[in-house]
Amino acid sequence: MAAKKDIQVVIGGKVYTLSGYESEEYLQKIALYINNKMDEMDQISNYRRLSVDMQKTLLELNMADDYYKAKRQIELLETDIEEKDKIEYD
Repeated sequence: MAAKKDIQVVIGGKVYTLSGYESEEYLQKIALYINNKMDEMDQISNYRRLSVDMQKTLLELNMADDYYKAKRQIELLETDIEEKDKIEYD
């Protein structure tokens, strides 16, 4: 099992120390995704006028939407592969 590591990342201009078993590259990639999503949300007119709590909630909803869309795409691809395998073996 890999050793637990502490990695510093910058999210929203603040430095955070993340602790985990994942690689530094992976954790930096996660931080980059969050920063890119924050930048994307900042491009929406009126977003900055919302309260900080509402901004965080919208950011979280958008990230959850990305997650579930990606999860659904994986499910569709897996189903497609299973169907193709079944046709090939029949």
